[in-house]
Amino acid sequence: MIKNSLLNRVAALSLIFPLVSLPVVPGNAADVPQSREQIQLSFAPLVKNASPAVVNIYAKKIVQQRRRGALFDDPLFQRFFGRQAPLGRQRQRVENSLGSGVIVREGGIVITNHHVIGDAQEIRVVMADRREFPAELLLKDERTDLAVLRLVGAPEDLPVLEFGNSEGLEVGDLVIAIGNPFGVGQTVTSGIVSGLARTSVGITDFRSFIQTDAAINPGNSGGALINLSGKVIGINTAIYSKTGGNMGIGFAVPASMANAVVESAISGKPLVRPWLGFSGRDVDYETAEALGMDRPGGVLVESIYDGSPAADSGIRPGDVILEVDAQEVEDAQTLRFKLATKGVGGRSELGILRSGDRETIGFDLIAPPEDPPRDTYQVGGHGPLAGTEIVNLSPAVADEVGLPTDQRGVMVMRVAGRSLANRLQIKPGTKILSVNGEEITSVDDVRAVVADPPGEWHLVVEQNGRKRVIEVR
Repeated sequence: MIKNSLLNRVAALSLIFPLVSLPVVPGNAADVPQSREQIQLSFAPLVKNASPAVVNIYAKKIVQQRRRGALFDDPLFQRFFGRQAPLGRQRQRVENSLGSGVIVREGGIVITNHHVIGDAQEIRVVMADRREFPAELLLKDERTDLAVLRLVGAPEDLPVLEFGNSEGLEVGDLVIAIGNPFGVGQTVTSGIVSGLARTSVGITDFRSFIQTDAAINPGNSGGALINLSGKVIGINTAIYSKTGGNMGIGFAVPASMANAVVESAISGKPLVRPWLGFSGRDVDYETAEALGMDRPGGVLVESIYDGSPAADSGIRPGDVILEVDAQEVEDAQTLRFKLATKGVGGRSELGILRSGDRETIGFDLIAPPEDPPRDTYQVGGHGPLAGTEIVNLSPAVADEVGLPTDQRGVMVMRVAGRSLANRLQIKPGTKILSVNGEEITSVDDVRAVVADPPGEWHLVVEQNGRKRVIEVR
Protein backbone atom coordinates (compact mmCIF):
# COMPACT_ATOMS: atom_id res chain seq x y z
CA MET A 1 0.00 0.00 0.00
CA ILE A 2 2.80 2.46 0.93
CA LYS A 3 4.84 1.55 -2.15
CA ASN A 4 1.88 2.03 -4.48
CA SER A 5 1.06 5.40 -2.91
CA LEU A 6 4.64 6.60 -3.26
CA LEU A 7 4.82 5.54 -6.90
CA ASN A 8 1.56 7.28 -7.72
CA ARG A 9 2.76 10.53 -6.13
CA VAL A 10 6.06 10.48 -8.00
CA ALA A 11 4.34 9.79 -11.32
CA ALA A 12 1.80 12.55 -10.75
CA LEU A 13 4.41 15.09 -9.69
CA SER A 14 6.58 14.35 -12.71
CA LEU A 15 3.65 15.42 -14.89
CA ILE A 16 2.92 18.57 -12.85
CA PHE A 17 6.51 19.86 -12.55
CA PRO A 18 8.00 20.06 -16.05
CA LEU A 19 11.05 21.94 -14.73
CA VAL A 20 12.33 18.89 -12.91
CA SER A 21 13.68 16.11 -15.06
CA LEU A 22 12.29 13.18 -13.13
CA PRO A 23 12.00 9.90 -15.04
CA VAL A 24 8.98 7.75 -14.30
CA VAL A 25 9.84 4.16 -13.45
CA PRO A 26 8.51 1.79 -16.10
CA GLY A 27 6.56 -1.28 -15.16
CA ASN A 28 3.35 -2.05 -13.34
CA ALA A 29 1.85 -0.43 -10.26
CA ALA A 30 3.96 -2.58 -7.97
CA ASP A 31 7.21 -0.98 -9.14
CA VAL A 32 8.88 1.54 -6.84
CA PRO A 33 11.42 4.34 -7.50
CA GLN A 34 14.86 2.89 -8.12
CA SER A 35 17.03 5.84 -7.03
CA ARG A 36 17.11 8.77 -4.64
CA GLU A 37 16.79 11.25 -7.56
CA GLN A 38 13.51 9.65 -8.57
CA ILE A 39 11.85 10.36 -5.23
CA GLN A 40 13.38 13.78 -4.59
CA LEU A 41 11.38 16.75 -5.78
CA SER A 42 12.18 20.32 -4.76
CA PHE A 43 11.50 23.94 -5.66
CA ALA A 44 15.03 24.75 -4.46
CA PRO A 45 16.65 25.25 -7.91
CA LEU A 46 13.82 27.54 -8.98
CA VAL A 47 13.88 29.55 -5.75
CA LYS A 48 17.66 29.80 -5.85
CA ASN A 49 17.48 31.51 -9.23
CA ALA A 50 14.53 33.77 -8.43
CA SER A 51 14.97 34.88 -4.82
CA PRO A 52 18.06 37.13 -5.28
CA ALA A 53 15.89 39.51 -7.35
CA VAL A 54 13.24 39.82 -4.61
CA VAL A 55 14.09 42.61 -2.18
CA ASN A 56 12.92 44.09 1.12
CA ILE A 57 11.74 47.70 1.10
CA TYR A 58 11.89 50.02 4.10
CA ALA A 59 10.00 53.30 3.76
CA LYS A 60 10.18 56.18 6.26
CA LYS A 61 7.84 59.12 6.55
CA ILE A 62 8.07 62.03 9.01
CA VAL A 63 4.65 63.25 10.10
CA GLN A 64 4.11 66.66 11.68
CA GLN A 65 1.45 66.61 14.39
CA ARG A 66 0.24 68.87 17.12
CA ARG A 67 -0.44 67.52 20.57
CA ARG A 68 -3.15 68.95 22.81
CA GLY A 69 -3.27 68.66 26.53
CA ALA A 70 -5.55 66.07 28.09
CA LEU A 71 -7.77 68.89 29.44
CA PHE A 72 -9.03 69.73 25.94
CA ASP A 73 -10.28 66.16 25.43
CA ASP A 74 -12.25 66.22 28.67
CA PRO A 75 -16.03 65.99 28.00
CA LEU A 76 -16.78 68.64 30.65
CA PHE A 77 -14.39 71.11 28.97
CA GLN A 78 -15.92 70.40 25.56
CA ARG A 79 -19.43 70.88 26.97
CA PHE A 80 -18.69 74.50 27.94
CA PHE A 81 -16.06 75.52 25.40
CA GLY A 82 -16.80 73.24 22.44
CA ARG A 83 -14.35 71.11 20.51
CA GLN A 84 -12.32 74.00 19.12
CA ALA A 85 -9.23 73.75 21.30
CA PRO A 86 -5.73 75.19 20.94
CA LEU A 87 -3.62 73.16 18.54
CA GLY A 88 -0.80 72.71 21.01
CA ARG A 89 2.87 72.16 20.28
CA GLN A 90 3.98 70.65 16.98
CA ARG A 91 5.94 67.43 17.15
CA GLN A 92 7.44 65.05 14.66
CA ARG A 93 6.52 61.41 14.46
CA VAL A 94 8.29 58.86 12.28
CA GLU A 95 6.17 56.30 10.44
CA ASN A 96 7.88 53.22 9.03
CA SER A 97 6.51 50.65 6.62
CA LEU A 98 7.90 47.36 5.46
CA GLY A 99 7.24 45.53 2.23
CA SER A 100 8.78 43.65 -0.64
CA GLY A 101 9.72 44.40 -4.22
CA VAL A 102 11.12 42.78 -7.36
CA ILE A 103 14.03 43.86 -9.57
CA VAL A 104 12.55 43.63 -13.07
CA ARG A 105 14.97 45.63 -15.23
CA GLU A 106 18.70 46.24 -15.41
CA GLY A 107 19.91 49.35 -13.64
CA GLY A 108 18.12 48.44 -10.42
CA ILE A 109 14.52 49.05 -11.54
CA VAL A 110 12.23 47.70 -8.79
CA ILE A 111 8.46 47.32 -8.78
CA THR A 112 6.48 47.23 -5.56
CA ASN A 113 3.08 48.29 -4.23
CA HIS A 114 2.02 51.91 -3.91
CA HIS A 115 0.80 51.29 -0.37
CA VAL A 116 4.27 50.07 0.64
CA ILE A 117 5.98 53.38 -0.13
CA GLY A 118 3.03 55.78 0.16
CA ASP A 119 4.32 59.33 0.71
CA ALA A 120 7.66 58.16 2.13
CA GLN A 121 10.48 60.68 2.30
CA GLU A 122 13.16 58.01 2.52
CA ILE A 123 13.19 54.59 0.84
CA ARG A 124 15.86 51.94 1.34
CA VAL A 125 16.07 48.59 -0.37
CA VAL A 126 17.79 45.56 1.13
CA MET A 127 18.67 42.65 -1.12
CA ALA A 128 18.65 38.98 -0.23
CA ASP A 129 22.47 39.05 0.16
CA ARG A 130 22.08 41.97 2.64
CA ARG A 131 23.42 44.65 0.35
CA GLU A 132 21.53 47.88 0.95
CA PHE A 133 20.80 50.80 -1.40
CA PRO A 134 18.81 54.00 -1.23
CA ALA A 135 16.02 54.21 -3.81
CA GLU A 136 14.39 57.03 -5.74
CA LEU A 137 10.77 56.99 -6.79
CA LEU A 138 10.21 56.95 -10.55
CA LEU A 139 6.44 56.51 -10.63
CA LYS A 140 3.60 55.68 -8.30
CA ASP A 141 0.09 54.82 -9.40
CA GLU A 142 -2.46 54.58 -6.63
CA ARG A 143 -5.13 53.34 -9.05
CA THR A 144 -3.23 50.10 -9.68
CA ASP A 145 -1.46 50.12 -6.26
CA LEU A 146 1.91 49.89 -8.02
CA ALA A 147 5.11 51.93 -7.72
CA VAL A 148 8.44 51.83 -9.53
CA LEU A 149 11.79 52.61 -7.88
CA ARG A 150 15.39 52.93 -9.07
CA LEU A 151 18.23 51.83 -6.81
CA VAL A 152 20.82 54.59 -6.38
CA GLY A 153 24.46 53.58 -6.69
CA ALA A 154 23.67 49.94 -7.44
CA PRO A 155 25.92 47.91 -9.77
CA GLU A 156 24.73 47.02 -13.25
CA ASP A 157 24.90 43.25 -12.71
CA LEU A 158 22.05 42.97 -10.22
CA PRO A 159 19.82 39.89 -10.57
CA VAL A 160 16.67 40.49 -12.61
CA LEU A 161 13.37 38.60 -12.91
CA GLU A 162 11.48 38.74 -16.19
CA PHE A 163 7.75 39.23 -16.50
CA GLY A 164 5.82 36.19 -17.69
CA ASN A 165 2.53 35.87 -19.55
CA SER A 166 -0.16 36.40 -16.94
CA GLU A 167 -2.83 36.19 -19.65
CA GLY A 168 -1.90 32.55 -20.22
CA LEU A 169 -2.53 31.51 -16.61
CA GLU A 170 -5.13 28.89 -15.80
CA VAL A 171 -6.84 28.01 -12.55
CA GLY A 172 -4.86 25.19 -11.00
CA ASP A 173 -1.43 26.33 -12.24
CA LEU A 174 1.29 26.03 -9.61
CA VAL A 175 2.82 29.30 -8.36
CA ILE A 176 5.39 30.41 -5.80
CA ALA A 177 5.21 33.59 -3.67
CA ILE A 178 8.43 35.19 -2.46
CA GLY A 179 8.52 38.07 0.01
CA ASN A 180 9.30 39.20 3.54
CA PRO A 181 6.23 38.58 5.74
CA PHE A 182 6.20 40.28 9.15
CA GLY A 183 9.83 41.30 8.62
CA VAL A 184 11.12 37.83 9.57
CA GLY A 185 13.25 37.54 6.43
CA GLN A 186 12.79 36.30 2.91
CA THR A 187 10.16 33.57 2.82
CA VAL A 188 8.94 31.25 0.07
CA THR A 189 5.48 29.70 -0.12
CA SER A 190 3.83 27.65 -2.83
CA GLY A 191 0.28 27.07 -3.98
CA ILE A 192 -1.94 27.20 -7.01
CA VAL A 193 -3.86 29.81 -8.95
CA SER A 194 -7.25 29.72 -7.24
CA GLY A 195 -9.04 32.17 -9.51
CA LEU A 196 -8.52 34.67 -12.31
CA ALA A 197 -9.89 38.11 -13.19
CA ARG A 198 -11.21 38.77 -9.69
CA THR A 199 -12.92 42.14 -10.20
CA SER A 200 -15.06 42.29 -7.07
CA VAL A 201 -12.05 42.90 -4.81
CA GLY A 202 -12.16 46.63 -4.06
CA ILE A 203 -8.42 47.13 -3.57
CA THR A 204 -7.58 49.24 -6.61
CA ASP A 205 -9.36 51.15 -9.34
CA PHE A 206 -8.26 48.80 -12.13
CA ARG A 207 -9.28 45.40 -10.83
CA SER A 208 -8.55 42.01 -12.36
CA PHE A 209 -6.58 40.13 -9.74
CA ILE A 210 -4.95 36.73 -9.69
CA GLN A 211 -6.18 34.81 -6.68
CA THR A 212 -3.87 32.26 -5.07
CA ASP A 213 -3.74 30.07 -2.00
CA ALA A 214 0.05 30.49 -1.71
CA ALA A 215 0.50 31.96 1.76
CA ILE A 216 0.73 35.77 1.56
CA ASN A 217 1.06 37.71 4.80
CA PRO A 218 1.71 41.34 5.80
CA GLY A 219 5.13 42.31 4.42
CA ASN A 220 4.67 40.16 1.32
CA SER A 221 3.11 43.15 -0.43
CA GLY A 222 5.11 44.02 -3.53
CA GLY A 223 6.80 40.62 -3.67
CA ALA A 224 6.87 38.24 -6.60
CA LEU A 225 4.37 35.61 -7.60
CA ILE A 226 6.27 33.43 -10.05
CA ASN A 227 5.41 30.48 -12.27
CA LEU A 228 7.40 27.30 -12.71
CA SER A 229 9.45 28.92 -15.45
CA GLY A 230 10.77 31.36 -12.87
CA LYS A 231 9.01 34.39 -14.37
CA VAL A 232 6.95 36.99 -12.54
CA ILE A 233 3.28 36.53 -13.34
CA GLY A 234 1.98 38.75 -10.54
CA ILE A 235 2.88 41.28 -7.82
CA ASN A 236 1.52 40.17 -4.44
CA THR A 237 -0.81 42.90 -3.24
CA ALA A 238 -3.38 41.91 -0.64
CA ILE A 239 -5.00 39.14 1.34
CA TYR A 240 -8.49 38.42 2.54
CA SER A 241 -8.27 37.92 6.28
CA LYS A 242 -10.37 38.26 9.41
CA THR A 243 -7.37 37.79 11.68
CA GLY A 244 -4.63 39.78 9.92
CA GLY A 245 -2.86 36.60 8.81
CA ASN A 246 -3.08 34.26 5.85
CA MET A 247 -6.36 32.44 5.28
CA GLY A 248 -5.52 30.97 1.89
CA ILE A 249 -6.99 33.85 -0.14
CA GLY A 250 -4.34 36.15 -1.59
CA PHE A 251 -4.42 38.54 -4.55
CA ALA A 252 -1.76 39.66 -7.00
CA VAL A 253 -1.73 42.34 -9.70
CA PRO A 254 -1.18 40.53 -13.03
CA ALA A 255 2.18 40.94 -14.78
CA SER A 256 0.48 42.53 -17.80
CA MET A 257 -0.48 45.56 -15.71
CA ALA A 258 2.80 45.65 -13.79
CA ASN A 259 4.79 45.61 -17.03
CA ALA A 260 2.76 48.53 -18.45
CA VAL A 261 3.51 50.60 -15.32
CA VAL A 262 7.23 49.77 -15.47
CA GLU A 263 7.45 50.71 -19.16
CA SER A 264 5.83 54.07 -18.42
CA ALA A 265 8.23 54.71 -15.53
CA ILE A 266 11.30 53.91 -17.63
CA SER A 267 10.18 56.04 -20.56
CA GLY A 268 9.46 58.99 -18.28
CA LYS A 269 6.13 59.55 -19.99
CA PRO A 270 2.94 60.07 -17.97
CA LEU A 271 0.92 56.94 -17.35
CA VAL A 272 -1.93 57.42 -19.82
CA ARG A 273 -4.47 54.71 -20.51
CA PRO A 274 -6.46 54.35 -23.72
CA TRP A 275 -10.20 54.82 -23.79
CA LEU A 276 -13.06 53.61 -25.90
CA GLY A 277 -15.59 56.31 -25.15
CA PHE A 278 -18.85 54.56 -24.35
CA SER A 279 -21.02 53.75 -21.39
CA GLY A 280 -22.43 50.32 -20.73
CA ARG A 281 -23.23 47.71 -18.13
CA ASP A 282 -22.42 44.13 -17.28
CA VAL A 283 -24.49 41.47 -19.00
CA ASP A 284 -26.35 39.65 -16.21
CA TYR A 285 -28.49 36.53 -16.44
CA GLU A 286 -31.69 38.32 -17.48
CA THR A 287 -29.93 40.42 -20.12
CA ALA A 288 -28.13 37.39 -21.52
CA GLU A 289 -31.40 35.51 -21.79
CA ALA A 290 -33.07 38.43 -23.56
CA LEU A 291 -30.18 38.65 -26.04
CA GLY A 292 -30.20 34.92 -26.69
CA MET A 293 -26.74 34.40 -25.18
CA ASP A 294 -25.67 31.05 -23.74
CA ARG A 295 -24.54 32.60 -20.46
CA PRO A 296 -23.97 35.96 -18.77
CA GLY A 297 -20.76 37.80 -19.58
CA GLY A 298 -19.45 40.77 -21.51
CA VAL A 299 -20.45 44.43 -21.57
CA LEU A 300 -23.63 45.78 -23.16
CA VAL A 301 -23.01 49.09 -24.96
CA GLU A 302 -25.68 51.67 -24.04
CA SER A 303 -24.39 54.99 -25.37
CA ILE A 304 -21.45 56.26 -27.44
CA TYR A 305 -19.31 59.36 -26.83
CA ASP A 306 -19.23 61.46 -30.04
CA GLY A 307 -15.85 61.44 -31.74
CA SER A 308 -14.52 58.61 -29.57
CA PRO A 309 -12.68 55.51 -30.82
CA ALA A 310 -15.89 53.56 -30.17
CA ALA A 311 -17.84 55.89 -32.46
CA ASP A 312 -15.14 55.87 -35.15
CA SER A 313 -14.90 52.06 -35.13
CA GLY A 314 -18.60 51.60 -35.73
CA ILE A 315 -19.62 50.20 -32.35
CA ARG A 316 -23.34 50.69 -31.79
CA PRO A 317 -25.64 50.79 -28.77
CA GLY A 318 -26.91 47.25 -28.24
CA ASP A 319 -23.60 45.59 -29.12
CA VAL A 320 -22.12 43.25 -26.51
CA ILE A 321 -18.33 43.40 -26.10
CA LEU A 322 -17.11 39.85 -25.46
CA GLU A 323 -13.36 40.02 -26.18
CA VAL A 324 -10.36 42.34 -26.41
CA ASP A 325 -7.65 41.01 -28.72
CA ALA A 326 -9.13 37.49 -28.43
CA GLN A 327 -9.07 37.68 -24.59
CA GLU A 328 -12.39 37.08 -22.91
CA VAL A 329 -14.18 39.99 -21.23
CA GLU A 330 -16.28 38.92 -18.25
CA ASP A 331 -17.51 42.37 -17.17
CA ALA A 332 -16.86 46.11 -17.40
CA GLN A 333 -14.03 45.99 -14.86
CA THR A 334 -12.24 43.33 -16.89
CA LEU A 335 -12.64 45.44 -20.02
CA ARG A 336 -11.17 48.52 -18.29
CA PHE A 337 -8.27 46.48 -16.97
CA LYS A 338 -7.40 44.91 -20.32
CA LEU A 339 -7.53 48.27 -22.09
CA ALA A 340 -5.31 49.81 -19.40
CA THR A 341 -2.59 47.23 -20.07
CA LYS A 342 -2.44 48.11 -23.78
CA GLY A 343 -0.96 51.58 -23.53
CA VAL A 344 -1.55 54.40 -26.00
CA GLY A 345 -0.66 53.86 -29.65
CA GLY A 346 -1.47 51.24 -32.25
CA ARG A 347 -4.74 49.36 -32.63
CA SER A 348 -6.65 46.58 -30.90
CA GLU A 349 -9.64 44.47 -31.78
CA LEU A 350 -12.94 43.91 -30.05
CA GLY A 351 -14.96 40.75 -30.40
CA ILE A 352 -18.62 41.74 -30.25
CA LEU A 353 -22.05 40.17 -30.45
CA ARG A 354 -24.41 42.10 -32.73
CA SER A 355 -27.95 40.89 -33.45
CA GLY A 356 -26.93 37.35 -32.58
CA ASP A 357 -23.84 37.30 -34.82
CA ARG A 358 -20.21 37.56 -33.75
CA GLU A 359 -18.07 40.25 -35.38
CA THR A 360 -14.58 41.71 -34.96
CA ILE A 361 -14.06 45.47 -34.91
CA GLY A 362 -10.73 47.31 -34.81
CA PHE A 363 -10.19 50.56 -32.89
CA ASP A 364 -7.36 53.02 -32.22
CA LEU A 365 -5.65 53.10 -28.83
CA ILE A 366 -5.69 56.83 -28.04
CA ALA A 367 -5.63 58.88 -24.84
CA PRO A 368 -8.89 60.37 -23.53
CA PRO A 369 -9.15 64.00 -24.68
CA GLU A 370 -9.35 67.02 -22.41
CA ASP A 371 -12.48 68.37 -24.05
CA PRO A 372 -13.71 70.70 -22.66
CA PRO A 373 -10.51 72.17 -21.14
CA ARG A 374 -10.39 71.54 -17.39
CA ASP A 375 -10.26 75.28 -16.52
CA THR A 376 -9.22 74.83 -12.87
CA TYR A 377 -10.83 77.43 -10.54
CA GLN A 378 -10.26 78.13 -6.85
CA VAL A 379 -13.66 79.19 -5.44
CA GLY A 380 -13.52 82.08 -3.00
CA GLY A 381 -16.15 84.15 -1.28
CA HIS A 382 -18.44 83.01 1.53
CA GLY A 383 -20.76 80.55 -0.20
CA PRO A 384 -20.97 76.77 0.33
CA LEU A 385 -18.38 76.16 -2.40
CA ALA A 386 -15.78 78.48 -0.83
CA GLY A 387 -12.50 76.66 -0.36
CA THR A 388 -12.98 74.21 -3.22
CA GLU A 389 -10.99 73.71 -6.40
CA ILE A 390 -13.28 72.80 -9.29
CA VAL A 391 -12.72 71.66 -12.89
CA ASN A 392 -14.69 70.94 -16.01
CA LEU A 393 -15.27 67.23 -16.44
CA SER A 394 -13.77 65.79 -19.63
CA PRO A 395 -12.88 62.23 -20.61
CA ALA A 396 -9.29 62.91 -19.47
CA VAL A 397 -10.29 64.30 -16.06
CA ALA A 398 -12.87 61.57 -15.52
CA ASP A 399 -10.28 58.91 -16.32
CA GLU A 400 -7.79 60.46 -13.88
CA VAL A 401 -10.22 60.18 -10.97
CA GLY A 402 -11.71 56.83 -11.96
CA LEU A 403 -15.11 58.02 -13.20
CA PRO A 404 -16.80 56.77 -16.38
CA THR A 405 -15.35 58.80 -19.25
CA ASP A 406 -18.77 59.89 -20.49
CA GLN A 407 -19.28 62.13 -17.44
CA ARG A 408 -20.07 65.82 -18.02
CA GLY A 409 -20.37 68.91 -15.86
CA VAL A 410 -18.26 70.33 -13.03
CA MET A 411 -16.46 68.39 -10.30
CA VAL A 412 -14.69 69.26 -7.06
CA MET A 413 -11.03 68.23 -7.16
CA ARG A 414 -9.84 69.54 -3.78
CA VAL A 415 -11.30 71.01 -0.59
CA ALA A 416 -9.44 73.24 1.87
CA GLY A 417 -9.28 71.78 5.36
CA ARG A 418 -10.94 74.64 7.31
CA SER A 419 -13.31 75.84 4.63
CA LEU A 420 -17.09 76.09 4.75
CA ALA A 421 -17.25 73.48 1.99
CA ASN A 422 -15.34 71.05 4.19
CA ARG A 423 -17.71 71.66 7.11
CA LEU A 424 -20.62 70.98 4.75
CA GLN A 425 -19.06 67.59 3.88
CA ILE A 426 -18.33 68.52 0.26
CA LYS A 427 -15.53 66.18 -0.77
CA PRO A 428 -13.25 65.66 -3.78
CA GLY A 429 -15.21 63.87 -6.48
CA THR A 430 -18.44 65.74 -5.75
CA LYS A 431 -20.29 66.84 -8.91
CA ILE A 432 -22.02 70.24 -8.82
CA LEU A 433 -25.39 69.85 -10.54
CA SER A 434 -27.22 73.13 -9.89
CA VAL A 435 -27.18 76.34 -7.85
CA ASN A 436 -30.51 77.98 -6.98
CA GLY A 437 -32.26 76.02 -9.70
CA GLU A 438 -29.77 76.94 -12.44
CA GLU A 439 -27.97 73.97 -14.05
CA ILE A 440 -24.19 74.04 -13.72
CA THR A 441 -22.56 72.84 -16.96
CA SER A 442 -19.15 74.52 -16.76
CA VAL A 443 -16.74 76.27 -14.41
CA ASP A 444 -17.81 79.58 -15.94
CA ASP A 445 -21.30 79.01 -14.52
CA VAL A 446 -19.83 78.84 -11.01
CA ARG A 447 -17.70 81.92 -11.63
CA ALA A 448 -20.82 83.86 -12.55
CA VAL A 449 -22.61 82.83 -9.34
CA VAL A 450 -19.61 83.69 -7.14
CA ALA A 451 -19.23 87.08 -8.83
CA ASP A 452 -22.81 87.98 -7.84
CA PRO A 453 -23.51 85.79 -4.78
CA PRO A 454 -27.14 85.23 -3.77
CA GLY A 455 -28.39 85.85 -0.26
CA GLU A 456 -29.44 82.22 0.06
CA TRP A 457 -27.88 79.14 -1.52
CA HIS A 458 -29.72 76.05 -2.71
CA LEU A 459 -27.06 73.67 -3.96
CA VAL A 460 -27.67 70.26 -5.56
CA VAL A 461 -24.63 67.98 -5.73
CA GLU A 462 -23.92 64.34 -6.52
CA GLN A 463 -21.74 62.31 -4.18
CA ASN A 464 -21.05 58.60 -4.65
CA GLY A 465 -23.88 58.36 -7.17
CA ARG A 466 -26.45 60.00 -4.87
CA LYS A 467 -27.95 63.48 -5.12
CA ARG A 468 -27.78 65.73 -2.08
CA VAL A 469 -29.27 69.16 -1.36
CA ILE A 470 -27.26 71.77 0.57
CA GLU A 471 -28.95 74.96 1.77
CA VAL A 472 -27.07 77.92 3.25
CA ARG A 473 -28.78 81.10 4.45
